[in-house]
Amino acid sequence: MAMRIEHIRQRLRGHGALPCHEERILRAWTRALPLDSGSVPPQDFFPLSIRAALPGLAAELDGLARVRSEHVGNDGSARLLVELGDGQTVESVLLPKDGVCVSTQVGCAVGCTFCMTGRDGLLRQLGSAEIVAQVVLARARRAVKKVAFMGMGEPAHNMDNVLEAIDLLGTAANIAHKNLVFSTVGDRRVFERLPRERVKPALALSLHSTRAELRAQLLPKAQRIDPAELVELAEQYARATGYPIQYQWTLLEGINDGDEELAGIVRLLAGKYAVMNFIPYNEVEGLAYRRPSWERAAVMSRHLHRHGILAKLRQSAGQDIDGGCGQLRARSIAQAA
Repeated sequence: MAMRIEHIRQRLRGHGALPCHEERILRAWTRALPLDSGSVPPQDFFPLSIRAALPGLAAELDGLARVRSEHVGNDGSARLLVELGDGQTVESVLLPKDGVCVSTQVGCAVGCTFCMTGRDGLLRQLGSAEIVAQVVLARARRAVKKVAFMGMGEPAHNMDNVLEAIDLLGTAANIAHKNLVFSTVGDRRVFERLPRERVKPALALSLHSTRAELRAQLLPKAQRIDPAELVELAEQYARATGYPIQYQWTLLEGINDGDEELAGIVRLLAGKYAVMNFIPYNEVEGLAYRRPSWERAAVMSRHLHRHGILAKLRQSAGQDIDGGCGQLRARSIAQAA
């Protein structure tokens, strides 16, 4: 069974830990510090039974996620191939500006046709402790002030574990709630659950098309919600939290980079509390999709600006190291075979 944060708490309670002991240990772990770190010496704060248990717990937490390989990009990013305790691998990305992108599943069930991660389907869910362990790995290397749940997997399909991880990161790990970004292709459970949480993350919504039929082709196993309804549901969350929705749009040449889509974006997002992130496709060997020219992407971004929609043109981190999501894992598996 994948380890959850609640399992760690139960383990500590079994050794006689009080809530103050749990919080100090979890706070230290999420900040990549020794588990007995704190302003009060551990011998004056922890009962002997807890002090005796900490080395074993530290070893177990260290075993949740280890870096198998690291690939540094010219843009300041670094892609990590992370090995979990059972030998499965996922990917994390250290982002240039104090951020990290983490995975929530091994594989993915959505099956986006342009994505490497979903080609083999869903293999298993990550436990909440395994999700947080990726942040700990990142913090051991550099400052982390933002966590995006945009790596391998669909967070909405692993809701309990992802929200448990978000709660810990937004409290013990001291990461601003608006800097915890829940990325999804769209699922009604997201709009039901997130508003009720103590820690309400920002929301990134992978739209990719304003045309329902094309979106269904690109995201074949995503929940069928018309793009217009999806935007309305997201807008309600944006207004309730005060965080703009970050719409994600992977630009695919000749497919979703035309004038018809631009008109659709203006129709759906005009007046909305939203940011459109255009991301030119990170090409994957064996897939026919191509990245449009940077000039075309810039034209699209300027068009939205003229219509009062904030648009950002982004490079997918680590393009120079062929590091699109799922590619490191796929190459590792191929090499092992």
